[in-house]
Amino acid sequence: MKEWIDTYEERDWQTTTDGTVRYALLGLGWWTIDLALPAIQDSDLGDVTTFVSSSTQKAERLANENGVDNGISYEEFHEGKAADAYDAIYIGTPNAFHLEYAETAAELDKAILCEKPMESTVERAREMVETCEDADVPLMIAYRMQTDPAVRRAKELIEDGFIGEPVSVYGNNSQPLLEMNPNTDQWRLDPDLSGYGTSVMDLGIYSINTTRFLLDREPQVVQSQMSSHADAFEDVPDERSGALLALEGGVKMVTTDSQNAHDDTQLKITGTDGQIELRPAFHGKAKLHLSRNETTVTVEHESFDAEDEMREEFDYFADRVLTGAEIAPDGRHGLQDMRIIRAIHEAAESGDVVEL
Repeated sequence: MKEWIDTYEERDWQTTTDGTVRYALLGLGWWTIDLALPAIQDSDLGDVTTFVSSSTQKAERLANENGVDNGISYEEFHEGKAADAYDAIYIGTPNAFHLEYAETAAELDKAILCEKPMESTVERAREMVETCEDADVPLMIAYRMQTDPAVRRAKELIEDGFIGEPVSVYGNNSQPLLEMNPNTDQWRLDPDLSGYGTSVMDLGIYSINTTRFLLDREPQVVQSQMSSHADAFEDVPDERSGALLALEGGVKMVTTDSQNAHDDTQLKITGTDGQIELRPAFHGKAKLHLSRNETTVTVEHESFDAEDEMREEFDYFADRVLTGAEIAPDGRHGLQDMRIIRAIHEAAESGDVVEL
């Protein structure tokens, strides 16, 4: 255990320290400017050279404010302007726009790091995967939890038998969306832009994907219920969502999510011999609580936050692009999450069990 804790920050995935991937950032909202940009600037293998936004004027203004060389509009991006200035793109726009930018990047032979969920529907996500495979360009979905040291160490412990045979999983991800952004016209509340809904697409995906990564098991059947109550959520079905998933090997998972609740993130995996809990889990500074027999240990890295998670994510992506190595959370991995999310919504709408 001591040896495991001492190597908490170790990058077990890194294969190179040489080279630089130059990024164009698409979608210049607070997440991109406040988290993604400083994460890349702090990374070992990345550099931001281009901003892409709704207008050239906005892109150039933000580029000047942040010391970035180029600012171009989405239209100019599609036309190939400044294409020689970057090697890869990061897509941080609303979900329903991801495909069109990935298609252009594939035409330009650029690697793609796309935020999750990867698109608004399964069909559009599949089209993105096929486009990138046909063009032979790298596509990674931005699951930052997969490069968080706490999550990776939890996976090691599970694989080493710390909890015995996995039995059950409970995940919750909730936040007061309208306190964070009081605009009721925001894209996360617009199904034309967000996709199937708001809470499962934006929050539930964390519990689902992190569990898939930790256990290396896929859901087989889903039952779910969801409802919306506040006026701001009248256009989306899942202000509150709860789902029961049966995973391979008989593991049962319960996941609950809400965009209109107290801020809380947790993921608990219970086995025949022990338990691993990430709490908080998904909003930075993940803390591990380990239990086995009569012993309980808490492991925390006080300085590791969401920006650090993204730095690891960007360096992992750059490492794979520079070396040509296989990307683990690739487009087909992201497509599976989209299928699971669609099944959760279908189960809630029909009241039936949905097979995957």
